[in-house]
Amino acid sequence: MTNHIEFPTNTSDYLPHLQSLGWSDYFDRQLAAINAKQSRVVRVVSVRRNLFLVTDGHNEWLCSPAGKLLHAPDRDYPVTGDWVLVDDTQVTSVIPRKTLLSRGEAGSRFNRTTSARREQAIAANIDTVFIVCGLDRDFNVRRLERYMTLVHNCGVSPVVVLTKSDLHEDPDSFWLDVENIAFGVPVVLTSMLDGRGKNELERYLRQGQTVAMIGSSGAGKSTLANMLYGKDIQSTSEVSDSVGKGRHTTTVRELIRMPQGGMLMDNPGIREIAFYESGHGVESAFADIQDLASMCRFADCSHQQELGCAVLHAVETGELSSSRLESYHKMKREMQYLVERSTKSADRIEKERWKGITRQIRTINKRRKR
Repeated sequence: MTNHIEFPTNTSDYLPHLQSLGWSDYFDRQLAAINAKQSRVVRVVSVRRNLFLVTDGHNEWLCSPAGKLLHAPDRDYPVTGDWVLVDDTQVTSVIPRKTLLSRGEAGSRFNRTTSARREQAIAANIDTVFIVCGLDRDFNVRRLERYMTLVHNCGVSPVVVLTKSDLHEDPDSFWLDVENIAFGVPVVLTSMLDGRGKNELERYLRQGQTVAMIGSSGAGKSTLANMLYGKDIQSTSEVSDSVGKGRHTTTVRELIRMPQGGMLMDNPGIREIAFYESGHGVESAFADIQDLASMCRFADCSHQQELGCAVLHAVETGELSSSRLESYHKMKREMQYLVERSTKSADRIEKERWKGITRQIRTINKRRKR
């Protein structure tokens, strides 16, 4: 680690190094708006307590946060992937982000009255998210729906990566199960044994691109990183005979420069997929239901009991599974609660929820009489 860095005097002197880290015209415009000509631009590689490992594409060193950052809102505190301004060994400010991958704090998903009161940032300025799922006990299409909704909500492009395909004689059947719920989202089968899926994933790691991996503990994220890099760069544990899955090894979020030219970030396993704010994630993750809804008899159809509901008809005919519709309703309720929570108290939300249920029952009964 270098204690003193000799910086070039002009931004243009080190701009090519920044571009190799993901710098783009978007950040050029953000920097121009800040008008911080005397500061140096670097990217946060990892966050370690109140220290940041940063790089300018040529050197890496540790920085501490300026006093104003210590008192800034959680959302404004630097995270892995951020572009920041530094004064020698101190981070002074964060350049406005292009994207922020985040979720609700752990423990909030199942408590309606305190749902996601705090945001937990995962990474900033991510272009693509690999949702990693092992073809073992980790495989769960309902959980994948939540992951896709979360990623879409954050305005990032998801890719579902199915690892450990060598564990099954017919891994393509799992691929087909995911294809049936991942509308418009690439689904890639991978295997460490024969390198299956590597070529498909490498195109997301071209120079200037940043990829983050998320998934359950033991899903195979570190093994996938090693396969894509071409050698062991992340520590992994052998698959446990008792539970049939790898044990968690990643503890720090860190950007890794890949031989393909881009950046890759591994993440500790996520046990709980809680949403922090509303967005269009549900509509994107459930595009098939959205398409069916456009054919419903009533524009405000709730897809629960109404006559002329194209969604319910699809369930009856087997075109749509009841479990997928139930998952859709559940996440729609969560998103609605997040919208209401931002302006109303929990007690008021609960009262209005029951009023809405009563009103909905009356509406359904009236339509049945038509």
